[in-house]
Amino acid sequence: MPRPQKKQKLEDGQQNGGGMTTDDDDNSSSFDRLGTDALANIFGFLLPEDIMLARLNKKMREAAKKTIVPLTDFVVDSVRKYNALVAMSTALPNLQQISVHGLDGGHKYSDGDYPERMQAGRTANFITLDINIISRFRKLRILELYSAPLNGRYPVLFDFPLLHKLSIKYTHCLKWNLEMLEGLPLLKELFCASNESLTGNIDSLRVLKDTLEKVTFRDCPHIEGNFMDLADFPRLKELNLRETYVTGDIRDVGERDFPTLELLALPSSVYGGPGHEFQRISDAPGIIRTLYSIKRQRPNLLFKYWYGKLSKDSPDWYGLDDELFNEEFREFLAPPFHIHLVEAGSRVGYRWQTNDDMPCEVNWLDPEPGRESSEYEKYIRELRVIEERVYLYQGFHEPPSEEEFNRLASEINGD
Repeated sequence: MPRPQKKQKLEDGQQNGGGMTTDDDDNSSSFDRLGTDALANIFGFLLPEDIMLARLNKKMREAAKKTIVPLTDFVVDSVRKYNALVAMSTALPNLQQISVHGLDGGHKYSDGDYPERMQAGRTANFITLDINIISRFRKLRILELYSAPLNGRYPVLFDFPLLHKLSIKYTHCLKWNLEMLEGLPLLKELFCASNESLTGNIDSLRVLKDTLEKVTFRDCPHIEGNFMDLADFPRLKELNLRETYVTGDIRDVGERDFPTLELLALPSSVYGGPGHEFQRISDAPGIIRTLYSIKRQRPNLLFKYWYGKLSKDSPDWYGLDDELFNEEFREFLAPPFHIHLVEAGSRVGYRWQTNDDMPCEVNWLDPEPGRESSEYEKYIRELRVIEERVYLYQGFHEPPSEEEFNRLASEINGD
């Protein structure tokens, strides 16, 4: 039998899997024929770190620059991560989500305008990194600053035309004003917590009237204004203004105000807001009925953290007699001077209770659902839990008189 020629041996070897196959050549040439736009679309399914590793040649590097990086949190919490961010600022300028946290010890970001002097002095010998590098990411959609070592004003952080979500928490020396938000024209969600250097009037949010959906200012003591300034925001779903100095009157909320609101948390400085102090026990039902009316017009609305209480300056206020009861007993038994909303199924009511959750009977504002109702079983189940907690103030729908309270106290004390 004649021996195969060398060319024939090579062809047979390729057919049997030895060396590079024709399919491999086809795949390689097919990949080589992909343009940068097609490669950019493929990179769009990868994480930022994987895209950086995939930039093997000039075409891939150009494709990476075009890639709209998917929404995935890139957290800058060390010098190594900061250096990676610097590299990405030119290699992946379309990064859409960045979180800036604390850095390694002895490092900080460069001071901004008007820094706090004491903080600047404490960190004078720290190694400084340039926060302005973040301005290169013009397609940023989400920016979080969490305990970031920033000191002063940084206008560059409020100049992102496509930003949808801004979160600033525990960044105490970052100086900014609500008016700076005009540089974020598409902002949908704003979350601020423990920002001692934040100032402004919530009226400044009106530049974002048509985009804002969620607003939270928590422990931001220099925020002021009237919460009703946001009443006509058509997309606003959540408004949390706890621990601010925002004012207003819950009774001003009309049927057409806050049309899409699902969560409302107001400060005690708003009349009828959480922690509101009533001057008379008889004042409480009026506020409760206002809250009830607002909720009935907006079935999905949650009054988060709401409660009221009787002022110690009220002529209705009393306590246990110091001469008749010792301090330990007085701490155990207190008058039910706090008022809370109650729900069983879809039925809404309110009740007075002590600060330690010792309740009176519920004053229901809705009728009991019919037995044929689909939610009747849920209502009965939750009602039982509510009623099981009523024992000391059983039969009382509002705080007892001082005489009645002292009688109850004497019975409990065994007098």
